[in-house]
Amino acid sequence: MNHIEQKTFWAECLLGIKKNYTIQQLKTWIDPISIKELQILETSITIVLLAPNKYKQQWALNHLSPTLKNWISTNYSKTVVLTIEVKSNPLKSKSLKPVRELQIQDKNKQLDNNSQIQKDVLKGRIQNPQLNPDWTFENFVLGKANQLARAAAQQICDNPGHGYNPFFLYGGVGLGKTHLIHAVGNAILDTNQTAGVKYIHAESYVSDVVKAYQTKSFEEFKKRYHSLDILLIDDIQFFAGKSRTQEEFFYAFEALIAAKKQIIITCDTYPTELGGIDNRLISRFGSGLTVAIEPPELEMRVAILLKKAEKENLPLPEDAAFFIAKHLRSNVRELEGALQKIEAYCSFHMKTPSLEVVRDALNDLLSLQKTAITIETIQKTVAEFFKLKLADMYSKRRPASIAIPRQIAMYLSKELTQKSLPEIGYAFGGRDHTTVLHAVKKIQNSRLSNATLNHNLHILEQQLRN
Repeated sequence: MNHIEQKTFWAECLLGIKKNYTIQQLKTWIDPISIKELQILETSITIVLLAPNKYKQQWALNHLSPTLKNWISTNYSKTVVLTIEVKSNPLKSKSLKPVRELQIQDKNKQLDNNSQIQKDVLKGRIQNPQLNPDWTFENFVLGKANQLARAAAQQICDNPGHGYNPFFLYGGVGLGKTHLIHAVGNAILDTNQTAGVKYIHAESYVSDVVKAYQTKSFEEFKKRYHSLDILLIDDIQFFAGKSRTQEEFFYAFEALIAAKKQIIITCDTYPTELGGIDNRLISRFGSGLTVAIEPPELEMRVAILLKKAEKENLPLPEDAAFFIAKHLRSNVRELEGALQKIEAYCSFHMKTPSLEVVRDALNDLLSLQKTAITIETIQKTVAEFFKLKLADMYSKRRPASIAIPRQIAMYLSKELTQKSLPEIGYAFGGRDHTTVLHAVKKIQNSRLSNATLNHNLHILEQQLRN
């Protein structure tokens, strides 16, 4: 059947079944569904519907499919075969060969035979950039917590390899570091499809080194990495303790920087705080621009929630977004998890996400949040343990009897919360993040050789976790 006949049939179906649903259910769950295919035979009708996402697909399977099949069967006296699929964007497909790679290969095929060697080198260089096409600057929510990082990233796209090189991006989990470096790679490939861009997680880089070692193919390994234009490497802290990997990365780093090729690195901590990493690498990590991404502030969390809800076609009211943002503060992944929980709850209970519904959907999650360890709890527990005043935790006094417990509290804050170094410093009387870094490293090293300190830390950790 042609498209007009399909739409007419679907409109007739909707008219016939709408009395079984509330206006909110029709607007939230059924209106976004469209018809993809329709085949009417003598004894059967085959229909394929499209849902905008997996949550609406699940809702439709549970709550729309039985009603729709019954209505069609009754009115047409035919067997009904109904399938509900999720819409897919071919431009954002997660196939093994990204669209850009296919475009480049097509372009290469059109080149003159005299440039065959150059084509082979190019194909090897840019093969499988592993970039997520969904992560771009356009859908990266901007706020005070990440505005410097985003501004620097966009400048790098304008002149890669000649400005901030290397660009070292650090911060806690789920704050958007990976999104941002994927956005850089995507933006550069949009401008120059022949650029040699490679995104790789540090653990995958380690695996590549191991394979090269096993197969004695280090020359090929070096050729592959040293010929890149842009190297995006995620979670560099996973290099800790892996000396051969660090050595190979050092050579790749030197080669790319010397050739004015761009390197972008992400990490969960400041470069000098990295443990188990060679000092010569640490010094080079800090030779370019180092920028922190902080946990998002309230308004930014609300903006993130509303943007992600819009993408999922979830009609999240602003008051509900503010409620979620006020209770979930640590990172973006936590917000995404809350949205998924709300969408599943609404789908199962056939409800629209009002403020009251959101409260019910997140009830267990918010109960856990109330018992989460905070810096304030740590300060109070440490002060009581060492028989100090709470004010000593953020005072400027520096005798050893106060300074060491304060350093212990800073160390525990770094270990037991998701707060960044600047946030911890602020909670301890507005101290600089380098002061916190010094305290954390000092306690980390001391507990290895000081049995009394290690014992006290174990007691404090147990008290805080219980």
